[in-house]
Amino acid sequence: MAARRKHVLDIRELLRRIRMGEHERRIALDTGVSRNTVAKYRKWARDAGFLDATELPDAAAIEARIESERPPDVASRASACEPHREVIATQRREGVEIKALLGLLRERGYGGSYSVLRRYVRRNEAKMPETFIRVETEPGEESQVDFGYRGEIIDVETGLLRKAWTFVMTLSNSRHQFARTVFNQTVETWCDLHRRAFEWFGGAPRRVVLDNLKAAIVKAVLHDAEAQRSYRECAEHYGFLISPCRPATPEHKGKVESGVHYVARNALAGRAFPNLAEENAYLERWVMEVAGVRDHGTTHERPLDRFEIERKALLPLPPSRYEVAVWKQVKLHPDCHIVFDYSYYSAPHRLVGQRLWVRATLWRVEIFREYERIFSHTRATRKGQRITFRDHMPPEKLQGLLPAPSWVRAQAQTVGPSTAEVIERLLGERPLDRLRGAQSILRMREQVGNGRLEAACRRALAFDSVKYQSIKKILHARLDEKPFDDPSAGPAPLPKTSIFARPVAELFPHNPQNQKGEPPWKAPLTYSPN
Repeated sequence: MAARRKHVLDIRELLRRIRMGEHERRIALDTGVSRNTVAKYRKWARDAGFLDATELPDAAAIEARIESERPPDVASRASACEPHREVIATQRREGVEIKALLGLLRERGYGGSYSVLRRYVRRNEAKMPETFIRVETEPGEESQVDFGYRGEIIDVETGLLRKAWTFVMTLSNSRHQFARTVFNQTVETWCDLHRRAFEWFGGAPRRVVLDNLKAAIVKAVLHDAEAQRSYRECAEHYGFLISPCRPATPEHKGKVESGVHYVARNALAGRAFPNLAEENAYLERWVMEVAGVRDHGTTHERPLDRFEIERKALLPLPPSRYEVAVWKQVKLHPDCHIVFDYSYYSAPHRLVGQRLWVRATLWRVEIFREYERIFSHTRATRKGQRITFRDHMPPEKLQGLLPAPSWVRAQAQTVGPSTAEVIERLLGERPLDRLRGAQSILRMREQVGNGRLEAACRRALAFDSVKYQSIKKILHARLDEKPFDDPSAGPAPLPKTSIFARPVAELFPHNPQNQKGEPPWKAPLTYSPN
């Protein structure tokens, strides 16, 4: 009967925690029962009306309800281990493991399974309650942060329902809070929430205690946790230490755990907001008008009163406002570009194939090799945009990057009028595209200078030969340095008086039958047998 009464008392404690709104996973870890069992009792208590009642019934009422309805997991018959109670108790006191105990009981006629024996042992052995030490910190020493699932909220930008989370930062000494709901838990959002929280408090704590979420901790291990590079930069800017909890021990940040539950149950439960902005505005008012002036259950003081003391102990904010920066490791591809946020940025071709770091802000994208900054680009304004610095390309491949014709024309004007005319004639030719030849002519000034190139183009125009090879030969033979009447400079250019090299009379000789004096090409032709 005593064991049965203890069982009813355990169910009452289970129901009490369910009424408090605790998660099934946490209840299962603390009580040693499965999550399915917790879920069954939740449904049973809801059907019995225990969850909606003002107070939880006493043990007698719960026992009566069990007798009348009997929850699904209450055994209707004695366990197969009951006849061996004394043997089991004796062997367990001597430290015999359950697996070895199963073999001993088999020899005594036990016909049950290993799982039945294990459940029997766990149910009947007294479990040593886990103890905790409450840690109190000095003002300004510590804050704790965590996310709590909010539910689905309409995103006004897309008109769709999106999952949302409420971020809570609690100062460990005063229990004053900062709360804000967001749509994601990215590194950018995580660091921006820290900035907002520190500006809300007017300073930063010396240590931030947090879970091992991916936005903050890359490698979650007990002794050598590795922080995100972006979060490290945020911590260095404000001067606080990153203090991740031991993995799977959320009780190490119990102050913010209870704070998240308090925000969810008191501020947001049963309330719906048309958009995220209105919800966050309400949370700011709620923190100051409700949470900040309540009688705290642990300190029995108002958080805002204690915060007046803690405010003075916080680290002062830096002179410059923190600019959220995202670090990401990328690879330089064979086209000499890295990919970040669906856009492309060039880097020196000698680093192709290497792993580089990108530090991105709202306006800049900086490329690093370890901690050495390689180059800085203006951040792209659209997806798919390609931002290229020509010097990053291999020199032997640059010829394939043809500039626009307008750029070529503008460069030719800086050399001289003859060069501009040559380029214009080349670009105006149809149907062949002479852009590559025009680019090659302009590239010659790097070796001979603007003066010689202008003289060579003037000579090419005089001879009516504006091709790239003609100008190249003029420069190679240094004919551009000689006047046109110099015998060593070759024949003088032909005058542009006619498109024919021979007179028209030679092409159309005199015709005696042309009595009307018509032009030669209209007069009747005569044929001679000779």
